[in-house]
Amino acid sequence: MDSAPESEFRERVRLFLVEHCMRRVESRDTPMLDDRTTAMTFQRRLFDAGLAGLTVPSEYGGQGLTRRHQEIFNEEAVDFYLPIGLYTITIGMCIPVLLEHGTDEQRRRHIANMLAGHEIWCQMFSEPNAGSDVASLQMRALRDGDEWIINGQKVWTSSAHYASYGMCVTRTDVNLPKHKGLTMMIVPMDAPGVTVRPLIQATGDHGFNEVFCDDVRVPLDNVVGEINDGWRVALSMLMNERVALGASGNSLVSGRADVLIEAAKALGATTHLVVRQALIDVYIREQVLRFVALRVRAAVESGHAPGAEGSIAKLAGSELVAWLEGDDDARKAVRTFVHAPSFAIAGGTTEVQRNIIGERVLGLPKDPEVDRGVPFKDVLVNR
Repeated sequence: MDSAPESEFRERVRLFLVEHCMRRVESRDTPMLDDRTTAMTFQRRLFDAGLAGLTVPSEYGGQGLTRRHQEIFNEEAVDFYLPIGLYTITIGMCIPVLLEHGTDEQRRRHIANMLAGHEIWCQMFSEPNAGSDVASLQMRALRDGDEWIINGQKVWTSSAHYASYGMCVTRTDVNLPKHKGLTMMIVPMDAPGVTVRPLIQATGDHGFNEVFCDDVRVPLDNVVGEINDGWRVALSMLMNERVALGASGNSLVSGRADVLIEAAKALGATTHLVVRQALIDVYIREQVLRFVALRVRAAVESGHAPGAEGSIAKLAGSELVAWLEGDDDARKAVRTFVHAPSFAIAGGTTEVQRNIIGERVLGLPKDPEVDRGVPFKDVLVNR
């Protein structure tokens, strides 16, 4: 039960959503990818209303509120379409990484601007020869005085064409094993030498890009974490990505069981045992995903980096989204059918999530690694 201040906050959230958002049932024809102007305008409204970055410390532009306030916001937002998909990486992944690994200057320079919608960030991890095994990446960063010179290619970079900055993992020492010679850097996307090329999806949308860096110079101060310790920062970001994607899946399917139950009642199908079993299965999966998401969020907001539970949330969310995307109107069916498999790929494939859960939750042995401890320059990769 809400306390009096929590009830007041809930009412404030509800009034904001009613004024500024469409209900999900009214938003069937909204694009899968929000346009930049709409997303930035809405994010700014959230910020001006004191509803952006609810648990982010106030010294960095957030509200400094409790996990319960975020839960209340999420509960009220379930029935509404919030056009902030372009900020999933910015707020769900980059801000947590800056809070955990960034310098105070980096936090003060960027986080408030991110929350206010002024800065969209992208994640620059995957490469043509470094997908699931992202630690085999080859983008090089060489130190030149007080700068780094970056050369290489990234791929499947979401929202790079809109981004002000990219959180980019680079290889800074080829004499170390592949996981140990990496460094995370903030790359301005308008820096000389940065080229962004679109990748058009099967749905016709443009969400992904290739990013080429040709002698791109960034200052030493743009390093996030320690030099050659970028894998630890990358893991933190990957887990936050899985939390964000799991939460995204949760928001897409939350309340869908109730909709399906009402539809079954209207058709007189609730007496059919197979239908009843399917409805029960959807309801249970939806509730499990919700509780896993709450558990992950509680861990993050109590100061703990997300662990394998992020993989559980991502796996559960992607499977449930793929299963339920067919219950929309026929006009949306083709697009959702084509789009649904991406939830099982983005942020780490289903197979990767199962491996993480098996190793870190169930204690199963890791697969043999022939390149463990081998300097990266001696690893046989496609160069």
